[in-house]
Amino acid sequence: MANRKGSDFAGVGVAIVTPFRDGALDIDTLKKQIEFQISSGTNFLVPVGTTGESPTLSHEEHERVIGEVIQLAAGRCKVMAGTGSNSTAEALRLTKRAAKEGADASLQVAPYYNKPTQKGFYEHFKAIAEEVGIPHCVYNIPGRSAKNIEPETIARLSELPNITMVKEATGSLDQCSQILNSTNLTVLSGDDSLTLPMMSIGAEGVISVAGNIVPTALIDMVKAANQGDFKTASALHHRLFPLCRDMLSLATNPIPVKGAMKLLGRDTGELRLPMTELEPDQFESLRRTLKNFGLLS
Repeated sequence: MANRKGSDFAGVGVAIVTPFRDGALDIDTLKKQIEFQISSGTNFLVPVGTTGESPTLSHEEHERVIGEVIQLAAGRCKVMAGTGSNSTAEALRLTKRAAKEGADASLQVAPYYNKPTQKGFYEHFKAIAEEVGIPHCVYNIPGRSAKNIEPETIARLSELPNITMVKEATGSLDQCSQILNSTNLTVLSGDDSLTLPMMSIGAEGVISVAGNIVPTALIDMVKAANQGDFKTASALHHRLFPLCRDMLSLATNPIPVKGAMKLLGRDTGELRLPMTELEPDQFESLRRTLKNFGLLS
């Protein structure tokens, strides 16, 4: 696996939440979260992805969060900036800005809502890769973008030198296998609960939501899997599974993770409409999961 193009991003990346207070960016809390991630040993940070509520950030806020994270990380861990869009021109503008700020890579979500053809997907990512020289991770999440980037298209994209990774969130191990068989891209899981199954067939890590809460446990699981110790990795997978499940099943991401961080005193839990807080019964279910994991007394 060492010869895969994006292996320097193997391990655990955390799709960090964007903290808000009274409707505005809460930079002080963001700083604390970055320090927590770096001290935990997180391999790379992913600001302003879906978990970072990118759809409701202004352009100015989007750029500020990326800039702040790069400055706060200060070279202590890599930063993969979420700069994708359903407008190629907008994705280019955001990606150029992030590269200028010092981002180590970009995360490029599949253009959502407008449902491009496979040719459209290819031309979109190609335009970004040809104009911005940093490594790029193609983010395939048909559950949100409404259309799958087919393995054949990803194989074509892999021929571009600086498209080096795929964040694979189709939920399909067959698609993951096809990508690994037909490309030399590094595959990163886009679903926490599928990280270990995907690593068993050749994926090299995860871009995680649950890592906002329990990065160390995820790092230990991924490290064990990368070392071939699947007995240890499996035990950690099953310990993490109820928490990973809650992050996606209680409500739409990032509602549950922000609820968890609020319960743990690490975030205000504030969301932007149309995202709304968990219902009281959902909060109680999440509280039980956090307690069973040992995070709450």
